[in-house]
Amino acid sequence: MHYLIGDLQGCCDPLNRLLAEIDFSPSRDRLHVLGDLVNRGPSSLETLERLRSFGDAVTCLLGNHDLHLLAVAAGVRKPHRSDTLDPILNHPQREAWLDWLRHRKLADMAEGWLTVHAGVVPQWDTTTTLALAGEVETMLRSDNLHEFLQVMYGNEPNRWSDDLEGPARWRFIINVLTRIRFCAADGTLEFATKDGSDGAPAGFAPWFSQPGRRSAGQPIAFGHWSTLGLINRPDLLSLDTGCVWGGQLTAVRVDGGRREVTQVQCSQAQKPG
Repeated sequence: MHYLIGDLQGCCDPLNRLLAEIDFSPSRDRLHVLGDLVNRGPSSLETLERLRSFGDAVTCLLGNHDLHLLAVAAGVRKPHRSDTLDPILNHPQREAWLDWLRHRKLADMAEGWLTVHAGVVPQWDTTTTLALAGEVETMLRSDNLHEFLQVMYGNEPNRWSDDLEGPARWRFIINVLTRIRFCAADGTLEFATKDGSDGAPAGFAPWFSQPGRRSAGQPIAFGHWSTLGLINRPDLLSLDTGCVWGGQLTAVRVDGGRREVTQVQCSQAQKPG
């Protein structure tokens, strides 16, 4: 049985309750967690411990909060006042946890679903998305991690080109896979707006609503965008249902063409704003 799970953000108790609800067994089942494993919730370290304990039964993607942890640990990013990362940063096995994290993926396939944390631009098809994710994964796992993290942040370039190279290329790939919500038809990214899909600025639309996108027809599952709520379409699953904000934690069983949704209610760990 294969389950896709939305953003955890350090909420281990809802994860445990959700796993009990679906009767998860690591010897039989597979979990595919769509990024933002840590931060803002009360139990980031415990969440990583729980996920890692499942070994190959779980595949975890990296989200923007997970990359933030790596950057803070490397001293290239300042902690945010709402971060809940200290138990990891102060842990005796801190380096082992960080090493485990940087060996996670940015995109993957699960039972015919392309899984990403945030989304894709209209110019990328499935093969391109996985290949570009692989480029950044290689950098994250390399001996040049510290140098890479130093150039990882920024909103430019804001439009894809096959000619992009080096830090500009990696930065754009990361911004798409871990941050995208709205974009223009030509793939220009817009980061200021965090409203739901009906809050698109002029000239922009949700990435998955762009006509002619090259990933059309490929079922895609993503998280990141809690103001969307659950979207359950034949070709699209939006699974960040706001656990850390007091919403739900969502799992969807997708093997064998199934679409079985399971949710548990979460206590509010952070107030929006």
